[in-house]
Amino acid sequence: MNEIKALSKNEATKADESYNPGVLGIRGYFAFTKKELLEQIRTYKLLIFLAAFLVFGLMSPLLAKLMPDILSSMDMGGIQLELPNPTVMDAYAQFFKNLTQMGILVLLLVFGGSLSGEFIKGTLLQILAKGLSRTTVILAKFTAAVLIWTGGFLLSVVINYIYTLYLFGEEHLPNLFLSLFCLWLFGIFLISLIFLSSTIAPGAFGGLILSVIALAAMLMGNISDKVEKYNPVTLVSVNTALLNGTRNAETVYLTIIITAVLTIVALLLSVLLFKKKRM
Repeated sequence: MNEIKALSKNEATKADESYNPGVLGIRGYFAFTKKELLEQIRTYKLLIFLAAFLVFGLMSPLLAKLMPDILSSMDMGGIQLELPNPTVMDAYAQFFKNLTQMGILVLLLVFGGSLSGEFIKGTLLQILAKGLSRTTVILAKFTAAVLIWTGGFLLSVVINYIYTLYLFGEEHLPNLFLSLFCLWLFGIFLISLIFLSSTIAPGAFGGLILSVIALAAMLMGNISDKVEKYNPVTLVSVNTALLNGTRNAETVYLTIIITAVLTIVALLLSVLLFKKKRM
């Protein structure tokens, strides 16, 4: 067993002088964020995440282009299908369909165990013992997750734009930036919800399961017209309607503000609950 050696008076004085909570917090935040990003690289999660969103960007316009040929080649019992030529609108409709379904699923799977997994392994105990605050841990993990989500999302958007331009040519779609922003913001909200769920529910998959339950509850709540404008899920259900003009941009402004506020509230609650959590 290693013998614990007491610090000399000079060593203790130097340690006290070098300890600065503010500096340690800022340095610790950047260091832990870097550590989180490197961990995502080493475990290939970042590669898998980016690869999935690269495929979504490529697949969406290609599926839209080939879908009429695919349906025409199917045996429909003698029924002749006359489908219109695919357009840019079809490519973006497929893009939003892919990202709001499979994209959200990938996000849940990659970040669902980000915090819960470390609770189970006890790896955070070593980090906290070195003086890093629990607030810094949550904020750094959240920052790393947001950076990865934003990177994958932008990659998918750029690839989809270039490939759509190549296959269909250029066409103006109203509210395209707003539709993309709504989807990106919902991803940020979902990450904060995963972190909050992970500080509430025990177990390696507790946070993921609770997040899925909350997401299902929000989807069910959106059935009511009275709830829809206050529900963050609306941001990923009106994207195509915004593009084809059947929904005005003004109708989602309140939902955007509420989602941003809920994201901040979920993050603050995550910090408060994490501070009280026994590890």
